[in-house]
Amino acid sequence: MNIHEYQAKEVLRSYGVPTPEGRPAFNADEAVQAADELGGDLWVVKAQIHAGGRGKAGGVQLCRSKDDIRAVADRLLGSRLVTHQTGADGQEVRRIYVESGVDIARELYLGLVLDRERSQVVVMASREGGVEIETVAEETPELIHKEWIDPAVGLQGFQARRLAFALGLSGKSVRSFVKVLGGLTRAYHDKDASLMEINPLVVTGADDIVALDAKINFDGNALFRHKDIQEYRDVNEEDPLEVRANDLGLNYIKLDGNVGCMVNGAGLAMATMDILDTCGAQPANFLDVGGGASKEMVTEAFKILVDDNVAAIFVNIFGGIMKCDVIAEGIVAAAAEVGLAVPLIVRLEGTNVERGRDILANSGLAITPAKSMKDGAQLAAEAVGRL
Repeated sequence: MNIHEYQAKEVLRSYGVPTPEGRPAFNADEAVQAADELGGDLWVVKAQIHAGGRGKAGGVQLCRSKDDIRAVADRLLGSRLVTHQTGADGQEVRRIYVESGVDIARELYLGLVLDRERSQVVVMASREGGVEIETVAEETPELIHKEWIDPAVGLQGFQARRLAFALGLSGKSVRSFVKVLGGLTRAYHDKDASLMEINPLVVTGADDIVALDAKINFDGNALFRHKDIQEYRDVNEEDPLEVRANDLGLNYIKLDGNVGCMVNGAGLAMATMDILDTCGAQPANFLDVGGGASKEMVTEAFKILVDDNVAAIFVNIFGGIMKCDVIAEGIVAAAAEVGLAVPLIVRLEGTNVERGRDILANSGLAITPAKSMKDGAQLAAEAVGRL
């Protein structure tokens, strides 16, 4: 689960990580009121969307007067901000964050993420703050310094100091950095985060270390342990179909192709997308109905698959606990209800497969049976004209 920057900073402050003081706002009046409460004569107004690259897209603006704040708030709120992470359609800005200005001497990068090869959390730090870390990794990988955290002993003081020295810090800024990294590490583990990124992490004119930006992603499988984090969820930032699927207890991911995919099991989902690509087609989405879906759930799942980009549907089911006849009944019910107008290819194998095939064959609907997974993928590719 993703959260907004200002929410991430609330989490970090609770772990002793310094951040600029700020207030969220949902309209221009609230933005001006936030500036009044913060005081000073320099503020930053930031669009709050679940995407990076806001600064380059004009979503982060420096303001030196209340009139500037009002003008920026009016321009941002309700607009669609297009960044390298939003796609061409952009993301609607429904809230902004008004923050006090900071005396910036240097910009750094600091991030924590799980290194799956080592099964350890890795801390990444770089002097190239304010730059996308992917760009740094590609062009100047030697500027990224790493320390891996042993889960048995946690982050060690010498590791934090070694990173501080690698960043060119000294004196007070070293002590400040060690304290900040300790807070980030505790927050990462305590809150079951999957990603924590501070870009930029700044050194102020007084040699303090401050998190000028903050991005935190959380492990969705662990959210049941964190009711406080669940309250941060903003469904407006999520794909409506993904929200609907989640409410049904299903896993749905929207992609860029034009073949809708219904599968059961993550491994089969990956294999289905791979074989579609081999056959010259690209998935528009995949929906995993899992192992225990009912006919009604399959019916609702099928409806979710059909969006504007879907030119064909490939149902690829290997029935175990998830019985083929239940899948077939759900498909028939949904296809009849939605008045399906795109080709439907179905491959069934496993428990009650013959009964499932009979249900499809006797449905009176235009359903194309597939003999195998590869056969189904080829039929789907032909249906969308990719072969």
